[in-house]
Amino acid sequence: MASHILTRCLIAASLALSVAPVTAQSDYPGRPVKIIVSLPPGSGADTTARFIAQHLGEKFKQPFVVENRPGANSFIGARAVAEAAPDGYTLFVGSNSSMVTNVAVFRTMPYDPVKDFAAVARIARFAMVVVVPANSPYKTLGNLVDAARKAPGKLNYASGSAGYQVAVELFHERFHIKGNPITYKGTAPAMTDVAAGNVDYSIGEISAVLPLIRGGRLRALAVTDAQRLKELPQVPTVAESGAPGFEVFAWTGVFAPAKTPQKIVKALSDAVHETMQQPDSMKFVENLGGSVYPGDAQQLRQFQLTEIDRTREIVKTAGIPVE
Repeated sequence: MASHILTRCLIAASLALSVAPVTAQSDYPGRPVKIIVSLPPGSGADTTARFIAQHLGEKFKQPFVVENRPGANSFIGARAVAEAAPDGYTLFVGSNSSMVTNVAVFRTMPYDPVKDFAAVARIARFAMVVVVPANSPYKTLGNLVDAARKAPGKLNYASGSAGYQVAVELFHERFHIKGNPITYKGTAPAMTDVAAGNVDYSIGEISAVLPLIRGGRLRALAVTDAQRLKELPQVPTVAESGAPGFEVFAWTGVFAPAKTPQKIVKALSDAVHETMQQPDSMKFVENLGGSVYPGDAQQLRQFQLTEIDRTREIVKTAGIPVE
């Protein structure tokens, strides 16, 4: 009798241990979730992260709190997520800079944007804009290009991240010009310095530059998308301005630490995808000058790998130094 009781207790304990992780995952999230952004407030990654956080909080009935950890080419924020427990309570809203460009321009990094992360879902994409101070003597992209050709390497450009530097250097390569990079801890401070007239020009994501353009502090010379933007209908594309086929854009997506349970990744992926399909989400992103860019975990991972290959080729073609 005692042996039967002992056997039943052991079976019950074994079942409890096997069921516990599933139950924990099915109860996800049982406490607040942190979303880390490696860029400062005002960037597209930050803006979309806060939008996603609000909607995920409403859906899962737990706070999703955004924490900015900018600096060091996104190394600080990305590494924090890569080293976090893979339990779904630390997420990352990454961008092309942190999850693609860095691996193409840095020989050594404190994180691997593929191996250290589980892809969750894409959020949005944003065109970029070539901008100069509002009082700049350069009225058109042609004016800027001519000035750069007359004084190679003398004009300064603001670089808010590795992604933006690659965009500028690709622009330089297509027009056979050179500029001197001034680096910043994100798009917002970079664009603020251009608006103040401390830097000659830059290429910035539209969500960061549009308020400054509308406020009369920046002048838009060209957009990097394949088509003109409805927010800036009078501004030509770079392709129209002498570089046929030129197109670069920024994007954002949600990632989790590698080895995060698939059930949690799937729940988050479905929630982000559903959120971004709503009319208010589309309108929100459009008001920033971007467009919703849906994609589940598998689509985000494949897109990321394709973009890494493409960016490495751009870096090689443009002769961008690998640090």
